[in-house]
Amino acid sequence: MAGPHLPISGSAPEQGVSTHCPYCSLQCAMTLTPREHGAGPVLEVAGAPFPTNRGGLCEKGLSAAELLTHPDRLTTPLVRDARNEPFRAATWDEAMQRIADGLTVAQERFGRDAAGLFGGGGMTNEKAYQAGKFVRVALRSASIDYNGRFCMSSAAAAANKAFGVDRGMPFPLADIARADTVLLVGSNPADVMPPAMRWFAAGRERGAQHLVVDPRYTATAAASDVHLQPVPGTDLALANGLLHLAVKHRLVDTAYIAERTTGWPAVKRALRQYWPDRVERITGVPVRVMERAVRMLAESRATMILSGRGAEQHAKGSDTALAWINLALALGLPGRPNSGWATMTGQGNGQGGREHGQKADQLPGYRMLADPAAREHVAGVWGVDPDELPQPGVSAYEMLDRLGTDGGVRALMIMASNVAVSAPRAAHVRERLRSLDFLAVSDIFLSETAELADVVLPTTQWAEEDGTMTNVEGRVLRRRRATDAPEGARSDLAVLADLADRLGRGELFDDDPRTVFDELRRASAGGKADYAGITWERIEAERGVFWPCPTEDHEGTPRLFRDGFPTPDGRARFHVVHHRDAAETPDDEYPYRLTTGRSRAHYQSGTQTRRTKTLLDAEPEPAVEVHPDLAARLGVADGGDLLLRTRRGSARMRVRLSTTIRPDTVFAPFHWAGEQTINDLTNPALDPASRMPEFKVCAVELTAVPTSTDR
Repeated sequence: MAGPHLPISGSAPEQGVSTHCPYCSLQCAMTLTPREHGAGPVLEVAGAPFPTNRGGLCEKGLSAAELLTHPDRLTTPLVRDARNEPFRAATWDEAMQRIADGLTVAQERFGRDAAGLFGGGGMTNEKAYQAGKFVRVALRSASIDYNGRFCMSSAAAAANKAFGVDRGMPFPLADIARADTVLLVGSNPADVMPPAMRWFAAGRERGAQHLVVDPRYTATAAASDVHLQPVPGTDLALANGLLHLAVKHRLVDTAYIAERTTGWPAVKRALRQYWPDRVERITGVPVRVMERAVRMLAESRATMILSGRGAEQHAKGSDTALAWINLALALGLPGRPNSGWATMTGQGNGQGGREHGQKADQLPGYRMLADPAAREHVAGVWGVDPDELPQPGVSAYEMLDRLGTDGGVRALMIMASNVAVSAPRAAHVRERLRSLDFLAVSDIFLSETAELADVVLPTTQWAEEDGTMTNVEGRVLRRRRATDAPEGARSDLAVLADLADRLGRGELFDDDPRTVFDELRRASAGGKADYAGITWERIEAERGVFWPCPTEDHEGTPRLFRDGFPTPDGRARFHVVHHRDAAETPDDEYPYRLTTGRSRAHYQSGTQTRRTKTLLDAEPEPAVEVHPDLAARLGVADGGDLLLRTRRGSARMRVRLSTTIRPDTVFAPFHWAGEQTINDLTNPALDPASRMPEFKVCAVELTAVPTSTDR
């Protein structure tokens, strides 16, 4: 499969370079090959054979090289001489010194935690690691978190509670093809991870049955055998209802429960509240459909339950994930061949990006910042006194919500994240960004967040740098440089090392990705996400290495939990969890439900995909999905304009009539900015355990408006 021919930026090796896609967590393998084409040399993009994607690429991967030579590409630092003045070009020295001064002044005036960094789930392992180290060692600040908090945090919190470790998929993606029954909850890989569907298709070819839980009849649901279409925000009740039926029909694996788990009696008692008729009233899923689903799951030889953001991006997302884990444990799935519970990580390095210190409470290797032994180990690797390290800070939205306030961050660096579009209650976040004393942003384009900055740094991107990524399976991969960065762009590793030097800690930092990775290996040694035995040579030879891998002669761990769980007693934990209403439910003023998500052609805040001609041609503007019955009540036709208004803001979008959505719910993608920033509307109510905002459901008012003619 080959993609477009793209002009080469800088130089590229004469032979094709094997690397990985810059988008989702599949990290599909691809080759970038220089060719003579038309007016000059170009890069040809092609899928490469690899265990994850088997040579396939989606349209985002095939068009990814368009980003390398885009005319909007930043190639020189930009600074403002005052907030009300435009950007001007600056030297790297001037820009870096302004950042160092901005961070220093904030700390001198307001304390160490007044300077901070917000990272991204697309950064390499080395960058994520160095970002955490920079904040804690160079700034000695507690103020760091990243946009993965808006993606994987609920699943991570649940997995840690139940299994003692968070690895999105505790088995290789290929095992999906070997499962006899697969249940996907709030996950739509047909649109957001198309190459992964090859494994689902391979399973169906050998007779596997698939079930999908989603308020929308998605492309994934259309390929399934059973679709359960609950009211948004009721997945937890549905999971408890299915487990109630499994107990009623004596379908649970009592031997597995006795031998490998704790906490079952309390959960079994709590399930009495979830009798079928009540669950149908809560969820809208008919009892007969639940009965069929639970028998399919329980009577299968090999069963998987895979969850996604649809179930997890809620103020009760971690409890919802635990409810589905309870069902998996009761059926005896985790650790069984071609079975288990897993979550479909979203961002490109969503797994590795959360393992090595970007989260407010974590140190490398999934060590916890509040643990004295963890602090001592990591401080020893870093060459500092453990007492220098700060205590845990606040989570992503809490950090953003407090920007510019007493006790909040006053000088902020943002790397690889466009929070002005992607954060919940985004308009409020933009206000908080404007209130900062100082803001610096590192990006490849002048994103909506970068437009608010005092200093903007042009960074290298995926095909211009070396490093490692960790994909959805926990497989550590090599990202390889295929072409030179444009003159003027620098790696974030170099930026952080330079800043550390200007802040007086330069001797503790390096900008070489391999050197940083080797330090990461030492820092993670003995942790749950142990990379100590993973070398670049092994990654090359073995096409990726699964963590944990404690020594160089260890084979890595493709499959977890076969012999036990990394808990003190080796057993998995059941947890009692109860359904509760969404943080905001429909009422007379806001009578409908809004749910949000991704579309096939675009990704995250759209900073990349909205600048990719191939993808913009495929989906030039967003559309809100509306059921025909609801559209008739609202008096809006297909292609008409609809104003969506919640208690936090409004957005205007074209209407796409769809019978795949519930008549009481509308769906809108979140990749767009301006008057179509759907995250201006979403509810920032936070999960008490994961601090995940409630992206997936809020109450909305819908009003038909005259159709614009200038769109």
